[in-house]
Amino acid sequence: MSTEHDDDNHGHSPAAWTAVVIMLVGFTVGTIAFWFDLPLVVWLSAGVVVVGLLVGVILARLGYGVDGAKANPKARA
Repeated sequence: MSTEHDDDNHGHSPAAWTAVVIMLVGFTVGTIAFWFDLPLVVWLSAGVVVVGLLVGVILARLGYGVDGAKANPKARA
């Protein structure tokens, strides 16, 4: 059934948070642009979402991902 896992960080890292914030902005602007029928802005927002994904991957490879050398995890209580 269920097993114990030692990693309970759920992806909390600077790389993950940065990627999610960038992609969330892209989705939000894209949704508003879609509502106002602005196809160019919708496509630009889709590009922002892709950039957010790339930023997350790059930051993770630079050591800001989960268990990265430059990530500072919070101390456990």
